[in-house]
Amino acid sequence: MTDAAQPEALVSAADGGDPRALARLISLVENGSPQLRSVMKLIAPRTGQARVIGLTGAPGVGKSTVTGAVVRAYRNRGLRVGVLAVDPTSPFTGGALLGDRVRMQDHATDSGVFIRSMASRGHLGGLSWAAPQALRILDAAGFQVVLIETVGVGQAEVEIASLADTTMVIVAPGMGDSVQAAKAGILEIADIFVVNKNDRPSAQEAIRDLRAMLAMARYSDGAWKPPIVPVSAMRGDGIDDLVARLDAHGEWLNASGERDRKRLARARDEISAMAVATLRERIGALPGEARLEELAAQVASGKLDPYSAADELIG
Repeated sequence: MTDAAQPEALVSAADGGDPRALARLISLVENGSPQLRSVMKLIAPRTGQARVIGLTGAPGVGKSTVTGAVVRAYRNRGLRVGVLAVDPTSPFTGGALLGDRVRMQDHATDSGVFIRSMASRGHLGGLSWAAPQALRILDAAGFQVVLIETVGVGQAEVEIASLADTTMVIVAPGMGDSVQAAKAGILEIADIFVVNKNDRPSAQEAIRDLRAMLAMARYSDGAWKPPIVPVSAMRGDGIDDLVARLDAHGEWLNASGERDRKRLARARDEISAMAVATLRERIGALPGEARLEELAAQVASGKLDPYSAADELIG
């Protein structure tokens, strides 16, 4: 297979359901391959159909168990499901590479499910550059639902949530997650709160904490108010209710026009991230790098202000 023919062949094979071709396409994204330009041109007309659901929460709350349960529910409907387990820093932390796949082994032999752990691997564009393109590839390959799961709570998780049509924030009793969520700014990005492990005695306390925080929020007329859904993903309890809430949010997105607004914002952010990444690559190339060091020294010593330095660098 020649380099020139490779993108076309990979896209065709992925469209035909070949998991190896799909995995190779996502590897092109992670590695920032020059072939991505050709791939994205080929798949652009096939995108825009998948429903993207984000899952986030502190380590240990059972995100992967919830993910597996939601995958099972959608597969029971006959839908193809893609899962991206995203690690903002490294594929070797254990969470994304090992834990998620072990916990979702039930779906490993299901041809209607594709599970992939991915990391930014230091690419200049970071996750804001890589994740949207991986989502586009799964969308173009015919997955009706794509779940994107993050490894923890923080800025990267807020960033990933902006890629989702619906975002679930998962907490667990006795871990202080509701307070942690509020401090991390996760409260604002949740469309649905999931209290996992609801068979524990302290589950009602976690639900009360979330209700108290939600009571302080102000919602405009017609706005979506995040529900709190108690589940025990390990036992399968509450999953039907959770999927019903996901469906209700999807219907609200369509009726309110919010889905189109979010996807337009997503495309805008993706373009901006690519442009910034390209600019940073050009600045980092010699002799630009030497010029950057020179300007940095002048700013550090007070001989030049940063605005003037930036103008000189890109001028």
